[in-house]
Amino acid sequence: MIAAATRGGLSGPRILLSLAVLALAIALVSRSLAPTVPDMADDLPASIYDIAVKDIRGNDIKLSDYAGKVLLIVNVASQCGLTNSNYKELNVLYDKYRQKGLEILAFPCNQFAGQEPGSNEDIQETVCTRFKAEFPIFEKINVNGKDAAPLFKYLKSQKGGFLGDGIKWNFTKFLVDKDGKVAGRYAPTSSPLKIENDIQKLLDTTP
Repeated sequence: MIAAATRGGLSGPRILLSLAVLALAIALVSRSLAPTVPDMADDLPASIYDIAVKDIRGNDIKLSDYAGKVLLIVNVASQCGLTNSNYKELNVLYDKYRQKGLEILAFPCNQFAGQEPGSNEDIQETVCTRFKAEFPIFEKINVNGKDAAPLFKYLKSQKGGFLGDGIKWNFTKFLVDKDGKVAGRYAPTSSPLKIENDIQKLLDTTP
């Protein structure tokens, strides 16, 4: 191409200028033809305290209301093999550490084998009467997929899980420190009481 341009009467500097213009044109065309990939980071809040949720009665709750608290956030289900043991141990933790700054936030989800099929009203009745839970219960949500709740999108972005970020089953647990940072993620099979030492450290109540 350079030889042809030279024969056509173009000098060295003019050849370089022509090549630069051609390269720029090719780059612009390639960019315009490239598929647009949405930046998922743009969809995420800067902080967990920027997120609002709804409680089981449909009331809007700002997570900033929990600033300064240690949070244990759990996706729950009423008909799972893990249900009885998890609710029992979550109740123990809440009774023991509620006055010391722990809040447990439970989010019902029906995405795993349909084990939370009831309405919000049904879930509230079950949780209150059968499991005697006193910690806050929120409206039923999705934790995976395009319709996942913003809170769980954020939690997964901060702490990935084994074999990928997606929630694997009911009773995945996220521990959030007093500054709103996600400090730990625990598998569904992790006993809530096995998290007690980590909770104590964040609460500064380690014996």
